[in-house]
Amino acid sequence: MSVTDPSESLSQRELRNESGRVLRAVSEGHSFVLTNSGVPVGRIVPLDAPSPTLPIARPARREGGWKALNIERRLAKGDVATILGDLRDDRL
Repeated sequence: MSVTDPSESLSQRELRNESGRVLRAVSEGHSFVLTNSGVPVGRIVPLDAPSPTLPIARPARREGGWKALNIERRLAKGDVATILGDLRDDRL
């Protein structure tokens, strides 16, 4: 939320007590910044309002991961039910 944002601040209590007024204002094109104890927590905007764009600081890229560890995969001997049964027998 920028300082130049023309949205009106609206507390949680005001939203609860004056929801009809707020909904009428939103339907007329007004937007509100919802606050909780003075801390901005959300925004109430009309449905046709353009969504804010997020600046991309740097493109995402994937490095490393499991493949970079070069772990050799071993196949299990038997099916899952047999392996679980063997593990459960060890606990008894």
